[in-house]
Amino acid sequence: MINLTDSINLTDSALNAVRTAMAGAPGPVAGLRIMVETGGCAGYKYMMGLIPDSNADDEVVERDGIKLFLDPKSRGLLAGTSIDFVVALQGSGFTFENPNVTNSCSCGKSFG
Repeated sequence: MINLTDSINLTDSALNAVRTAMAGAPGPVAGLRIMVETGGCAGYKYMMGLIPDSNADDEVVERDGIKLFLDPKSRGLLAGTSIDFVVALQGSGFTFENPNVTNSCSCGKSFG
C-alpha cells in the first residue's frame, strides 16, 4: 500500500486504476476527489471522481503524480480508510475498508 496521507491509503491497484482513468479523461484532470455524502442505504455513501481543480478548503496530497482531494467533512469520516481497486467476474470497482463504519449495506458503497 502507498500511504497518501496519515490516514487514507490507496493500494497499488487503486493508484493504477486512477492513472488509467486520468489518461483516458476527455479534458484536463487535476486529480481524484474522494468524499462522503449523506445518502445510500445505510446513511452515508462514498463518492469519487476526477476533477479539473480543487476547492479552496480541500486538503491536497500528491503522490507519484496523482493528487488526492479531500474536503474537511469527508476527511474525518474517511480517516484510516484503505481503498483498493478489485477486478472480479461480478464487475470491477473501488472497494473501501473503513474502520469508522458501524453498519453497512450489502452493496459495500453505503455505510453508517
